[in-house]
Amino acid sequence: MPNLAGPVLAATLALAGLPSFAQDTATEKTGVLFEALGLPQMLEVMRAEGLEYGDTIAQDMLPGGQSARWDALVSDIYDVEMMQEEVRAIFGEELEGDDLDAMLAFYTTEPGQTVINLEVSAREALLDDAVEEASKDSAAIAAMDETPRFQMIEAFVDANDLIETNVVGALNSNYAFYMGLIDGGAMPEGVTAELALQDVWAQEDEIRSDTAEWVYSFLLMAYQPLSDEELQAYIAFSETEAGQDLNAALFTAFNGMFDDISRALGLGVSRFMISQEL
Repeated sequence: MPNLAGPVLAATLALAGLPSFAQDTATEKTGVLFEALGLPQMLEVMRAEGLEYGDTIAQDMLPGGQSARWDALVSDIYDVEMMQEEVRAIFGEELEGDDLDAMLAFYTTEPGQTVINLEVSAREALLDDAVEEASKDSAAIAAMDETPRFQMIEAFVDANDLIETNVVGALNSNYAFYMGLIDGGAMPEGVTAELALQDVWAQEDEIRSDTAEWVYSFLLMAYQPLSDEELQAYIAFSETEAGQDLNAALFTAFNGMFDDISRALGLGVSRFMISQEL
């Protein structure tokens, strides 16, 4: 019998190298896309938002209110490097097999790069409460008048299913926070996961209303400098298969991150509440 081990093994190694090369190329493209989408900058803004949210939690839930220890815990939970690692990992997994070239073609050129810069700038601006209130007032007027720009934003929201996906994400994050409280021992005896779920679902209408208000105010402010042609190009890309795949990957990645953060916050609140009771 001829010895086939050498040729077969050589062929196997050669074939094994192909998927590895393809995987490396896809990983590199995903990394470029991650940067082109401004996700590192957006996560920095989300950390700032999280620190503010931590202040609210302390005021509403901690018997002793805000403290240096609580601030340090919240800062650790919203560690931007960990946030980036988690989002980047899930983002890459979700995009496997998708048309990365089409995504890069849009977001590394115009109007894609302008869109990203406007989104990051608007998110930073909304850290100012006065700016946020003004943007909501302006959006309410645009919605009432059904301006042409509002109608274009509405088409963008529909194309990306922004209301429903954000509502689902918020409900899941709230449930994760509850579970952190329950698992941490801060909830009264008899409060179960089922009861927590019921309470979360009871918040759906309010969350949906708040979500719609925020989404429209953010988008109308962010995209105000875009021409109609530029905004229409963004809507058109969002409606493509690549646009839909990218949107789904982003929501999966960010929702996973926020669920983990919310549960960690719930556990943290539990720890502080129990220690203060003792």
